[in-house]
Amino acid sequence: MPETLCTAGDVELCYETFGDHSDPALLLVMGLSMQMLGWHEDLCEELAARGFFVIRYDNRDVGRSTSIRGPVPSTWQLIRRDKRGAAYQLADMAADGIGLLDHLGIERAHVVGASMGGMIAQTMAARYPDRVISLVSIMSNTGARTSGQPKLGVIGYFLGKVPSDREAYIERIANFFGVIGSPGFPRDEAELRERAGMAYDRGINPAGSARQLAAILTSGDRTRQLAAITAPTLVIHGTADRLIAPSGGRATARAIPGARLMTVEGMGHDLPRAVWPRIVDAIVENAARAGEGATAGAR
Repeated sequence: MPETLCTAGDVELCYETFGDHSDPALLLVMGLSMQMLGWHEDLCEELAARGFFVIRYDNRDVGRSTSIRGPVPSTWQLIRRDKRGAAYQLADMAADGIGLLDHLGIERAHVVGASMGGMIAQTMAARYPDRVISLVSIMSNTGARTSGQPKLGVIGYFLGKVPSDREAYIERIANFFGVIGSPGFPRDEAELRERAGMAYDRGINPAGSARQLAAILTSGDRTRQLAAITAPTLVIHGTADRLIAPSGGRATARAIPGARLMTVEGMGHDLPRAVWPRIVDAIVENAARAGEGATAGAR
């Protein structure tokens, strides 16, 4: 279906679905400053073909979802993880995703999150256990300062000025993914630039990206919270991730009871097309671990 807006609590979310609504729901949550385009529509179609009703959406403060009217954190507030600079927390973003499920009349869903989306997905599973059938956390962490930290200099990208010119914006995205992308897999430069242009055309929100970063930094260590997760969980992490170190994936898998860890040699902080078959198979296998609970019916 085409992009649609819905009200979820006090925000409007832009979302798109793939597949049959009668199939088990699969909610895809994307990362920091990334629009739902980060879940490529070809990947969404592949997941739908495996029997899921796939939902991708723009988080608050990105893409075509609500831009929050709130303070823009200063660099100093971000460095200090000062909660006074945060307009919301990861818990609020998790509630957004649950609100989207409510709008769609979906009682329970499989939830897959990447990067910040993994943090949001973890929070959903911990705070709303009756709504999450299975959990897949990709290239994410627990919020602990002792694991899953970026390489020096990488985080500075999020603190830099975002170009207002379209071509300069595309160049910035291409350069950044040249740093954090997967060295062990082919990179389609033309497609990367095309999708960066698509994101620009949908609307960029630098202030929103800063607010999302503040939400991550001020939400704290979730390790104890993750211990309450009961949904079958798979943690996926690349060995070459420079933005969230592989130790973040290992810590996540240790924190969640019964979680399985899948490491992908040569994968960085992106989802290269060559890895899709393994990721799709892994999502399907993890969903199957839920047994009869894998059927997510509409209300």
